[in-house]
Amino acid sequence: GFALLPLAVPPAAAPGGCPSACYCVATPEQVQCRYERLEEPPKELPVTVHNLSIAGSNLSVLPLAAFAARPLPDLRLLRLRHDNIHTIEDMALQGLPALRTLDLSHNPLLSVAAGAFAGVPLLRTLQLNQALLAAPLEDQLALAMRNLSLRRLELAGNALRALPASLLPAGLEELDLRNNSLQRLVAAELRSLDAPGLRGLRLTLGANPLSCDCALRPFLAWLRSAAVARVPDARSLRCAAPPALRGAVLLRLRPEGLVCVDAEGGEPGRLETASYVFFGIVLALIGIVFLMVLYLNRRGIKRWLHNLREACRDQMEGYHYRYEQDADPRCASTVGTP
Repeated sequence: GFALLPLAVPPAAAPGGCPSACYCVATPEQVQCRYERLEEPPKELPVTVHNLSIAGSNLSVLPLAAFAARPLPDLRLLRLRHDNIHTIEDMALQGLPALRTLDLSHNPLLSVAAGAFAGVPLLRTLQLNQALLAAPLEDQLALAMRNLSLRRLELAGNALRALPASLLPAGLEELDLRNNSLQRLVAAELRSLDAPGLRGLRLTLGANPLSCDCALRPFLAWLRSAAVARVPDARSLRCAAPPALRGAVLLRLRPEGLVCVDAEGGEPGRLETASYVFFGIVLALIGIVFLMVLYLNRRGIKRWLHNLREACRDQMEGYHYRYEQDADPRCASTVGTP
């Protein structure tokens, strides 16, 4: 931001003076409109303004040529932070041909028209920090940015769970992905970063909840090969999970130390192996106990088997005797005589 050393120029002073709700900082080339609850951009902007900052207002919608009641050919930086902007219509920035930096951070964007950024061919820096939380806008933004030649894109604090590959135009040099919800970059995302038009891209990844499991191995290998040149904050990246590695410096870990972790934070590979080992040990102990019981009671078991065999023999002899009695014809004739 700019130091607030305002030289307040009254609105009626001269054509092209400061708007009544704003300050000209040092010169009319830098204009700040802070927390004035503007419903629309001021109309009386100095034609020579280079930097315009509007913060804490309620602009809501940026319509066609929102800042060009008259053209501002020298405006290079436009900051619109905390202005409750939810819609950017086609050609909203018309009349700002020299604009190089646009800051829309901290706005609840819901709709971005396909031609929202038309008319600003020199735009090189787009700041959208904490501006994509209200709705999924990746497809809309990709369409709106298709003709831009961005060099820096800021997407910090947007709860992104994956690399927004569709928002990375060829030639992009800096990408800010800090404070999102990235757990890792998968192999396909790493390949997109190595595409010919993005090989010079530098990205910052701090304050993301990295999950240091086996799925992070490709990213760790890529990071080690490209850390200095492509990820300036690589040495400060730390693990957020699993609990055993929470807070560990990522670049100090070995790939073989990153074990596979399930959704509940366990380690399925090791857990499964340990379970099988434990089950085998339990079965072996049961078998040993059973054999010991048999050995210690071998005499009693032998006597029990002998008694069982004698009982079976007596039972069979009884059946055999009754069968012979039933089959004897003499017994049958005696029973049949009255």
